[in-house]
Amino acid sequence: MSKLRVTIYGEEILRKKARFVKNYDKRLKKLIDDMFQTMYAENGIGLAAPQVNVQRKVIVIDTQQEGEKFALVNPKILWKSEETETMNEGCLSIPGVEGDVVRAKSIRFKYNHPDTGEEKEMEASDLLARVVQHETDHLNGVLFIDHLSEKDRVSQSRILDELAVV
Repeated sequence: MSKLRVTIYGEEILRKKARFVKNYDKRLKKLIDDMFQTMYAENGIGLAAPQVNVQRKVIVIDTQQEGEKFALVNPKILWKSEETETMNEGCLSIPGVEGDVVRAKSIRFKYNHPDTGEEKEMEASDLLARVVQHETDHLNGVLFIDHLSEKDRVSQSRILDELAVV
């Protein structure tokens, strides 16, 4: 396993749509292992492949709650509850920036198992639902700052401008 370099706001890959994973092989397993190591080294609870400069639909999550450690391949959100929750979010690719983001409290999503490629479905709520939504956004070129209020975006603009000078 090795720690990978985390891409930073302003790098083009963070705004591109990731591509589907078709091969469930040793390279995918290594990517997932390296992503977990990187996420832990950076004190994160979620990480998407574009954040380590890999344009594939892979995310890793560990909320530190029992039973909430996952590697999800080709995840897709199928349903979002009307009930929402506002929580302060940050992102390993946008260091120093935080803000309140409104997201669905509960979701249902599908994904492929990282070892077999078998399609599975799962429901999540609260923090796990939030992390899945945040990381799935990354796979579609969407960042949490895109969900901030205009006021919050303006208040963070200086930091974002400094980060974007890559």
